[in-house]
Amino acid sequence: MASFILNGESVTIDADPAMPILWVIREKAGLAGTKFGCGIAQCGACTVHLDGQPVRSCSTPISQAEGREVTTIEGVAGPEGELSAIQKAWISEQVPQCGYCQSGQIMSATALLRDNPNPSDEDIDMAMRGNICRCGTYTRIRRAIKVAAGQAQPRNEEA
Repeated sequence: MASFILNGESVTIDADPAMPILWVIREKAGLAGTKFGCGIAQCGACTVHLDGQPVRSCSTPISQAEGREVTTIEGVAGPEGELSAIQKAWISEQVPQCGYCQSGQIMSATALLRDNPNPSDEDIDMAMRGNICRCGTYTRIRRAIKVAAGQAQPRNEEA
């Protein structure tokens, strides 16, 4: 059994303590937004927050989440489902291509902007270095982070 806070709600889930958080949230909690990428904590597609810090859920056992707060991509939007600033910027800047890495990218960007609301290009590069995009949308990702930070105007105002 693992007891933790998942996207703001206390949960107790029957799971082997060694099971990675990724599989607990996808298969036991039914939240499929977090993606399996490489399985060895190298690509960042599986990034979630553990007590607000980005972690690779494919290699972090659920035992490390005991009594702590896990936030997934499903928990980034507001309580009424309103998109966060970074989610809006992702849409306005048309960041996703295949979209597979996007939930992990957004989780890392969310943590960056929470800790550094006015990041430089170097800050963005450093914070996002562990998230790989096979489509190569790094320029759009950087621009979306700047839009969310209020450092640039959105290209598509409909977002």
